[in-house]
Amino acid sequence: MYLKYFYDSSLAQASYMVACQSTGEAAIIDPARNIDAYIHLANEQGFHISAAVETHIHADFVSGVTELSRRTGATIFYSTEGPNNGGYDWDDCLTVQGLRDQDIITIGNVQLKAIHTPGHTPEHMAYELTDKATANLPMGIFTGDFVFVGNVGRPDLLEKALGVKDSADKGARQLFKSLQRFKQYADYIQIWPGHGAGSACGKGLGSIPTSTVGYERMYNPAFQFTEEQPFVDFLLHGQPEPPAYFAKMKAINKRGMTPLANVPAGVEFQLQGDCIAELAKDKKNIVIDTRNAIDYANTSLPGTINLPYPGLFADWIGKLVDYESNIYFIAEPYRFDELREIVISIGMDKLRGFFSTSLIQTASSLRSYQNQSPTEIERRFQKNEVQILDVRYQDEWEEARIPEAIHASLPHVKERLKELSTSKPIAVHCASGKRSAIAASILLNEGFEVINIRGGMLQWKNEDLGWTK
Repeated sequence: MYLKYFYDSSLAQASYMVACQSTGEAAIIDPARNIDAYIHLANEQGFHISAAVETHIHADFVSGVTELSRRTGATIFYSTEGPNNGGYDWDDCLTVQGLRDQDIITIGNVQLKAIHTPGHTPEHMAYELTDKATANLPMGIFTGDFVFVGNVGRPDLLEKALGVKDSADKGARQLFKSLQRFKQYADYIQIWPGHGAGSACGKGLGSIPTSTVGYERMYNPAFQFTEEQPFVDFLLHGQPEPPAYFAKMKAINKRGMTPLANVPAGVEFQLQGDCIAELAKDKKNIVIDTRNAIDYANTSLPGTINLPYPGLFADWIGKLVDYESNIYFIAEPYRFDELREIVISIGMDKLRGFFSTSLIQTASSLRSYQNQSPTEIERRFQKNEVQILDVRYQDEWEEARIPEAIHASLPHVKERLKELSTSKPIAVHCASGKRSAIAASILLNEGFEVINIRGGMLQWKNEDLGWTK
């Protein structure tokens, strides 16, 4: 048997190749949209990819199962459990096979057994892996978004992203039952999850790629509950706000995305800075400057927004950019391919082109904003010289906030502009200064004078300034 781990750090997304070395057959579990790495490795090892296996309808990235099926002839294996989830709607040209609980996928001498594990989604499947050439018991489980290292999958996405009423509570209770069943596995069973730290598909995920049932039984907080209601309360509390693009991904992954051969790659343009700024003013376009926040604060083109790369770039572009906009990037040329890969992986196929960061200085009109310390902002706030805008999430705001600050989480800043005055500067903050830098670029585009509070709420507390709950 052959097993290979793949990891996309921009999406904190894991996929796997499992193959039978005797027969040369291979399966990919939860493939990403760009399948080149799988095909390259299969060719290198002399494998034929015969199966593309889905754990569930993904919300955070474009599944690559349809791309694999079209290009390799692989059969798509998917869950037909959870009838209330809406189900898949595959194109008639694809070879597909639905699975129920306990169904078997045979990859030469390797066996994958489908285990229905509802909770994260109603249809969710995990897959036991057994090397039948040497053993009759499973070695491990591909857990998808059911069990992670350090926690379990969130059950609230259908409600928060798609508006399915009461599905969060129902999903949490399903997940509790799935977890009780999962706890029956032996301690040695390996866990191969679908995500790592940084994914919005769960809270508190670990950075270690794999674990075992025994280890998680001892240290995973979700495993410690023996009663349903305390587990539900724990699981639903403190889940991060899902990116807006999750709803789009759910719709796309029910059927499959446009073949990559039909997606424009985006080209490099050599335009003067003023022309780039004019492009950014058009509401049909979005021009994203990927430089770090300090460089952007010192000098930027009007109309652009600042999403520093790397970091949680995929998460924020998914929260702030709609699928109808033409996308352009300002970046270092060596980053172009990486950025292209990210937007394609979340289905933003209207990527039009790239501009080198060197073109910024060719503009005749540039802008900037200040970064000031919390102490300086607090002094100016007491003198009524500035207004304070908090762009953290609701749970952060409820835990601690600056008295009389205005609150609008970053994804909703543009919806709350009428609450802000143009008569005095906006001092914007988040927890540490990263989200507020993004917000500063958005507010500049709306004509506000902006100051970023250096270090955010963490530094505000460190400087022993006033705050309340």
